[in-house]
Amino acid sequence: MVRKTTKEILAESFMELTAAKPISKISIVDIVENCAMTKPTFYRYFKDKYDLMAWLFVRAAQSNVNKIGTDGYVWRDTLLDGLRHYEKNRKFMINALKYTSGRDAFINLINEADIAFITDEIRKKLGSDDAPGHLAALVKIYCYGTGQYMCDWLMDSHPVSCEEIARTMEAAIPEELKPYLCE
Repeated sequence: MVRKTTKEILAESFMELTAAKPISKISIVDIVENCAMTKPTFYRYFKDKYDLMAWLFVRAAQSNVNKIGTDGYVWRDTLLDGLRHYEKNRKFMINALKYTSGRDAFINLINEADIAFITDEIRKKLGSDDAPGHLAALVKIYCYGTGQYMCDWLMDSHPVSCEEIARTMEAAIPEELKPYLCE
């Protein structure tokens, strides 16, 4: 029997609520009442609902990134699995994109997480604690561009396939990053 953690229960509650109303209208009280928990319990695990959203996103993305290099799993597979996850959770993703803004904008969260994942791949391959400055800049430019492209794709009422988007995102990888992501 697999039991859910408190974090997972809170996240599930939040996801249930996002199916019914905009994220901007969901309070911490709504989240905890929906799963019979308390505000102190929520704050033991998350600083706010945006921290909860970040945890959900990073958790899903990290599981894909962790597969790189196993059983022939490559960066393109990570892109494809991520896009399939977004497509499966399109309603939540659109809610997050439409009803978060400023510092807490979901697109910022996506970009920051993607930058961290790619930078970690570069550091692993270089065996270094840091990525060179020019590569770090290319990572940001790539992530900002593909992040916006992915958002446009999610908001489109007649989107192209996940496979086509993954091919496009892979083709957009700057040449200097390809040795770290595509080989």
